[in-house]
Amino acid sequence: MEKVRIGIVGLGNMGTGHAKYLVNNEVKGGVLTAICEPRADRLEWAKENLGEGVKLFDNLDDFLASGLIDGVLIATPHYDHPETAVRAFQAGMHVICEKPAGVYTKQVRQMNEAAEASGKVFSMMYNQRTNPLYKKLKDLVSSGELGEIRRTNWIITNWYRSQSYYDSGGWRATWAGEGGGVLINQDPHQLDLWQWTIDMMPKRVRAFCYFGKHRNIEVEDDVTAFVEYENGATGLFVTTTGEAPGTNRFELSGDRGKIVIEDGKLTFWRLRVSEREFNETYKGGFGQPECWKCEIPVEGKETGHMGITQNFVDAILHGTPLIAPGAEGIKGLMISNAIMLSTFTDNWVDLPIDEDLFEQHLQEKIKNSKSSKEAGSFKTLDV
Repeated sequence: MEKVRIGIVGLGNMGTGHAKYLVNNEVKGGVLTAICEPRADRLEWAKENLGEGVKLFDNLDDFLASGLIDGVLIATPHYDHPETAVRAFQAGMHVICEKPAGVYTKQVRQMNEAAEASGKVFSMMYNQRTNPLYKKLKDLVSSGELGEIRRTNWIITNWYRSQSYYDSGGWRATWAGEGGGVLINQDPHQLDLWQWTIDMMPKRVRAFCYFGKHRNIEVEDDVTAFVEYENGATGLFVTTTGEAPGTNRFELSGDRGKIVIEDGKLTFWRLRVSEREFNETYKGGFGQPECWKCEIPVEGKETGHMGITQNFVDAILHGTPLIAPGAEGIKGLMISNAIMLSTFTDNWVDLPIDEDLFEQHLQEKIKNSKSSKEAGSFKTLDV
């Protein structure tokens, strides 16, 4: 195989963006050959803008059976991600899936099992893993520069969304249409990076989600979550879509100092000796370890969505390791589901979560959702 023939499922905002760079041949070794989209107006756009070499389909069965594609890029609404991926794997396709992996982990676990059984390449569109800031942070943590993690704090409140944003689509910010609010729509990248950069998942979660606190919506738009890790470290995750101006600050404290990512910079307050060693040896009463403030140079360019797609193609053609293996999509979603379940049950939640209990609560929310009658499968993804 010299080229990977890629078909896109879903031509909303995200699918359209992917189509544009693919049809412009900006991914080496990847070629756009097909689109699957049920809406006539979007197919007309594709016909006018993507050229005759891209075949158009209005149903998934014909798309998968066309013989025109090797890999499927899924850009449908959240609920449809796992089902679409499973069908693609069963048809012998490689798969790259937009975030989030799905709405609930039980569904995503089935997708992961189908991927493993197929033996095909499976990637998640976690484009923030290409950001040099977070790549450098992961390197500093994994190399031991920060020492053992003591605390993680992420304040991510710069996801401002007005009421008009939510009013632009009847499926937006509804249980039946999206399956949640800020956690499932805006935060999947941060929830992924939170565990990926430190290579640790929380042991348990206690969270407080507020539903329609700042906007006329039925899902969460303000969240505070406290987590505990196996090694005794703790963490805090704060997010909302109703705060202006917002903050994006990720802070890690370890035995060897503190690292902060904010305003596009990575700053390391590095202890000359570890806190543990200082505490054991210092006899002067008041005092603290010598600390150096270091502005860490961060090299490289964020390649974003196109970089993840290029990596997907390279993995198929050359066996290149994946930046964002699809099986890891369940990790950030597990944290998201745990945060929601903690609120639903007003209690601590251990990880891995009780997946049946979460689905039970979610289905009850869907049953009472204002969009339950409108929320059919395969609506456009406009995030």
